Amino acid sequence: MTSKPDRVVLIGVAGDSGCGKSTFLRRLEDLFGKDFITVICLDDYHSLDRKQRKEAGVTALNPKANNFDLMYEQIKALKNGQAIDKPIYNHETGEIDPPERIEPNHIIVVEGLHPLYDARVRELLDFSVYLDISDEVKIAWKIQRDMAERGHTYDDVIASINSRKPDFTAYIDPQKEFANVVIRVLPTQLIKDDTERKVLRVQMIQRDGVEGFDPVYLFDEGSTIHWTPCGRKLTCSYPGIKMYYGPDSYYGHEVSILEVDGQFDNLEEVSYIENHLSNTSTKYYGEMTHLLLQHRDYPGSNNGTGLFQVLTGLKMRATYERLTSREAKVATPANA
Repeated sequence: MTSKPDRVVLIGVAGDSGCGKSTFLRRLEDLFGKDFITVICLDDYHSLDRKQRKEAGVTALNPKANNFDLMYEQIKALKNGQAIDKPIYNHETGEIDPPERIEPNHIIVVEGLHPLYDARVRELLDFSVYLDISDEVKIAWKIQRDMAERGHTYDDVIASINSRKPDFTAYIDPQKEFANVVIRVLPTQLIKDDTERKVLRVQMIQRDGVEGFDPVYLFDEGSTIHWTPCGRKLTCSYPGIKMYYGPDSYYGHEVSILEVDGQFDNLEEVSYIENHLSNTSTKYYGEMTHLLLQHRDYPGSNNGTGLFQVLTGLKMRATYERLTSREAKVATPANA
């Protein structure tokens, strides 16, 4: 671990299982460095093990199966610079293992199903993102993963999704309201009756009026823009690419929405799009494209998912730097 931090910055990453959280976390580690960041999976705060959940007839999504008091106390302790003994939920056995010692770090990421569920935990977070996958895309992804990698049948996959849906709708989905950024993945509008879900329409829904967070915009802030960047400067095979930017409201909050529908044939050319975006929080021209190119093998790198994960990571870095520089100013006497 690096030196003890003067200020712990807390980031929340929320979303259902299989919605791209692990890819997003890898992008954050690329941005900050593995030693600088500690990830806490909130599954570790399950209060009921797999057997107990089955007996009680509740899913892991249900708050009754989770210990929010302990979650709050421990995350608060880490933010205050104190070490904790965090429980461990063993996904292989479905049991709760002995705790592990976690020291405070410069950035603590709390990720999982419920980072924005408890108001006390929400208050502690310095930045939050919700990864929102539409049902159509979620089913396609889950079928691909569970049938190909885990040997499940199609009926098993659909039954699993349907059994989780009531609790997902009740407890997970509403957390979108509280996130600084929602990355929303939808079916493309460029292909009629598309069922493959390989081409995606992705939105970056950015909350306005958040202190220190300047939403990314395309061309002209606050305008409504429909842009087709394909042509001489961007190679686009079928079905092409369309971008959109404009103001909107979301759960009663003013937001700015950036959207990419389609996929990039040549990632090097994304610098052309980067050139037309403002407030990206990059440190040099082309940094956003460079971060995408660094791991072109990551899922979503060739569409808006990867692009918006990188942009959200850059916003998190800007938040970290703003908070830690402010902390440093407070710690330095005025006449020093």
